Amino acid sequence: MDFNMKKLASGAGVFFTRAVQFTEERLGQAERTEPDADLERLAGRADVTRLWTERICRQTEILLRPNPGVRMEEFLYEKLDRTAPQRPASGQLLGRHMEDAARSLGPELAYGRSLLLVGGCEQRLGRAEREFSQLSAVALISPLRDFLEGDWSLITKERRLLENRRLDLDACKARLRRAQAAESKAAMQPDFQETRPRNYILSASASGLWTQEVEKAGDELHRAQVEFDKQAEVTKLLLEDISSTHVNHLRCLHEFVEAQAAYYKQCHLHMEDLQKELACVSAGGSGQQGAAGEQSGGGGGIPPGSRTARVLFDYDAADASELSLYADQLITVYTVPGMDSDWLVGERENHRGRVPVTYLELLS
Repeated sequence: MDFNMKKLASGAGVFFTRAVQFTEERLGQAERTEPDADLERLAGRADVTRLWTERICRQTEILLRPNPGVRMEEFLYEKLDRTAPQRPASGQLLGRHMEDAARSLGPELAYGRSLLLVGGCEQRLGRAEREFSQLSAVALISPLRDFLEGDWSLITKERRLLENRRLDLDACKARLRRAQAAESKAAMQPDFQETRPRNYILSASASGLWTQEVEKAGDELHRAQVEFDKQAEVTKLLLEDISSTHVNHLRCLHEFVEAQAAYYKQCHLHMEDLQKELACVSAGGSGQQGAAGEQSGGGGGIPPGSRTARVLFDYDAADASELSLYADQLITVYTVPGMDSDWLVGERENHRGRVPVTYLELLS
């Protein structure tokens, strides 16, 4: 207990000394050790890196999750070390509404079929958006956060410690200057040996005490200088490592751009397919005329009894007799005599081939 009290009192004394030194520097009443120019340059570069890392990280999160309520919810789940619930993208919700509307209106109508096509495309766009968001979080946001919460926190801690060492050093310098000034003043006292020998003895004693004080202050200054130089070296090494941080962030930036390019390319392909499918619906007519045309099998070349089906899962054709599919796509299917009941003939954009029944949801 006594040891803790002594340690607490010592710490309070150090804190008070630093506070006095800092205040006097601010008031221009104390000298300040000039910082090393190279260290200051590295510190300035680190501060700029931290500033823009925070801004880029924050704005990327806004880009990926525009809703501030969702961002706050994910932040709270992260702090609680829990996984946030998986939310469908806005495009997925829109697609579901369109598909539900098509089923209510009737998928045999041109409008109903168009709603199914657009709804399926919106769902695919929503899934692509969610995948892009997840990839971007791993590729860019997480590394930036790791730097801010890890390396930058350590740099901040060491820089703060360096500033404390600098305050201790300057306080020791000021203490030594005061002791030297007092020693010089004591040494210049008049010689009272003949008239007042007692005062002379007191003067000599005071001079000796100040000499001891100068030696003590010199030793403290030497220790403070060693501690300061050691901490400056540690801090400088950490600041120099910012170059490695830049290299790592550059790699993350490339990964983010690649993910974004793949996302927009995928969206473009989905929209191109949608435009072609909608054009086919428009070319086939709408309303009762379109339905009658399909039933008669005239004009479009589609056999009687054909139906519209939605693809449930992606399917890669095993050979030229089969038709490759992707999820949520709408195709026309029909049977031919002698075909295995597990298969149907599917048509999409003038492409025809066998498709497995288990991959389909028949709509009409």
